[in-house]
Amino acid sequence: MENPASSPSFDELAAHFIRHLRAEKRSSAYTIRNYQAAIERFDEFLAGRLGRRADLKALERLEVVDFRSFLSMRREEGLSAASLKLELSALKTFYRHLRKRFSLANDAIGAMRGPKLKPKLPRPVDAAGAQELIAAAGAGREPWISARDAAIFTLLYGAGLRISEALSLKMSDAPFGEAVKIRGKGGKSRLAPLLPAVRQALERYLELRPPASSGEEAMFLSVRNKPLGPRPVQIEMKRHARALGLGENATPHALRHAFATHLLQAGGDIRAIQELLGHASIAATQRYTKVNEDALLSSYRRAHPRA
Repeated sequence: MENPASSPSFDELAAHFIRHLRAEKRSSAYTIRNYQAAIERFDEFLAGRLGRRADLKALERLEVVDFRSFLSMRREEGLSAASLKLELSALKTFYRHLRKRFSLANDAIGAMRGPKLKPKLPRPVDAAGAQELIAAAGAGREPWISARDAAIFTLLYGAGLRISEALSLKMSDAPFGEAVKIRGKGGKSRLAPLLPAVRQALERYLELRPPASSGEEAMFLSVRNKPLGPRPVQIEMKRHARALGLGENATPHALRHAFATHLLQAGGDIRAIQELLGHASIAATQRYTKVNEDALLSSYRRAHPRA
């Protein structure tokens, strides 16, 4: 616990928070980027509201009306309910860190409630579409890039990984056995089983992978020989999806959705699927039962003579 004599500046507090997310919580790059942006916007808002940059003491004195005013401003800027919820989550996580590390006491932030969201059902691609995407990825451009993209797509559909989890694999994870240890959301680890087809796709890529820069451990490389980020994967999948006529729903996360949905349709146990997906709550996994029910009803209406 830190109790400096002078009140730390906002910049010092924000930097301490980001280091905590990166080194201790092992948050994803996506979470760190979004939380940092939200904290910077809050800093700018407070500077205008208070007439000066906020420090620890100023943050401690904020009331419910201050937080509401910030979220109201963001809503007027066109932010969706989901994005507002993310902004509030960033602030609450920031304040929890300040309470733990700097003894900040503020009850107002705990009283804040985010907007209620209508649960969105996963929108998976069908099994044929998933296979077509994988085949298309492996059939174009330079052989090593095609093998890389096919390996990533196969990991998403064949092992149910998040795109961030697939791209976080290191060379030290190879050679691959029947499972690989994945560090998921919040730094939680799980074992992801690897089907023979997944292992074969990874081995094919590793055979063609160019030598990396000295000390580079990332398994999946960009054309610049740097760790591959999610954006090129998303762009490449969108390109293939359009060419195959699969529509805008064919995204990296849709392949993960397909993994869960198709397991459930085949009679998979929902608790086992929860473990495979790395969901902290069974409620997140239960969304797939609704997708499965809708698919069954749709098939029934199409096939039944009295429908």
